[in-house]
Amino acid sequence: MGYSPTMHLRIGSRGSRLALWQSDYIASRLRSLGHTVEVQIIRTTGDRMQDPAFAAEVTGPDGRIPPALDAKGIFIKEIEEALLAGTIDLAVHSLKDLPTEVDERFALPAIPPRADPRDALLCPDWLQLHTLPVHARIGTTSPRRIAHLRAHNPQFQFVAIRGNIDTRIRKLAQGHCDALVLACAGLDRLGASLLRPVELHPDHPEFGAAAHVECITHPDPGASPQQPYADDLPGEADWIRQRFDPEVLCPAPGQGALAIETRAHAAEVIAAVQALDDPTARYSVEAERALLHALGGGCSLPVGALCTRERERFKLHASVVSPDGESMATVTIHARPGESARQLGERAATDLVAQGARELLAGDFAVAEVRE
Repeated sequence: MGYSPTMHLRIGSRGSRLALWQSDYIASRLRSLGHTVEVQIIRTTGDRMQDPAFAAEVTGPDGRIPPALDAKGIFIKEIEEALLAGTIDLAVHSLKDLPTEVDERFALPAIPPRADPRDALLCPDWLQLHTLPVHARIGTTSPRRIAHLRAHNPQFQFVAIRGNIDTRIRKLAQGHCDALVLACAGLDRLGASLLRPVELHPDHPEFGAAAHVECITHPDPGASPQQPYADDLPGEADWIRQRFDPEVLCPAPGQGALAIETRAHAAEVIAAVQALDDPTARYSVEAERALLHALGGGCSLPVGALCTRERERFKLHASVVSPDGESMATVTIHARPGESARQLGERAATDLVAQGARELLAGDFAVAEVRE
């Protein structure tokens, strides 16, 4: 069945600045194709988890979040319920928030071009990872990031900093940790609303040492276009210091990619959004997700995977690190002629398993982080 170039599409979105940016971006792309689009904000369990009071209520006596509330589904459950109810037509997700196996009631008809999949180090006082103090407190709850960073320095401390990007940066500015690790894609997508070049004061210990980019967390809403940040409070900003090479800190499978989700049998909606699909991004993330699924599929697994296209071939690099950072299994392989993304991912997983990846994944992260 064909579809009208002027069909009306309803996008379900979380309410964070980043989620709304992502939904607005897809909405603009769809409008350029002739559709009318509206964005409906849906509050998810994952959003409630960003509230410290709610998180404190559900946290167990050992300080850990129950597995049922620490899965990828906490960011999509209510949105998928709205899809099934027919109150929205599509949803825009960060792909890494989706389970590796999509429920048969839904489809992912479009993976748009991917943003920078790497992780970034944000820190007010040091230039790069190797310059951090030996016992530096790094803000992250990601087992993957914790394990990879422990491989570089087993004495790093990890602080459970949660919340949206600007919330995390604010906590860093307030001294809750010494550094943050965040996804480059989120920082880049927020763009001018979050980032600007900055000149350091001559008395700053790193004056003249390197170019700095300042992450603005509280621009004055009443400022003029000529001075949009005139009333920023001192210390309410941080700097992007380093974008990690994947061999130093391998990204999460699917990181940097968006996924458009629809009902499986919504033929007209699927036809409308398929125009946004990028074959290179789709192959890459399908290979990464196939690898993760073959290793167990859990969002809390310390598994990194990044598939990139090099000329006419795809290359998949992946790593699994033990909780203490002392042991690692890595693989870098190229796709064979005619090899599907799933086959590439499963072949890489087989190689990791042969190196002992399953034993590494059986490690316990109970002491991997210290809470605020």
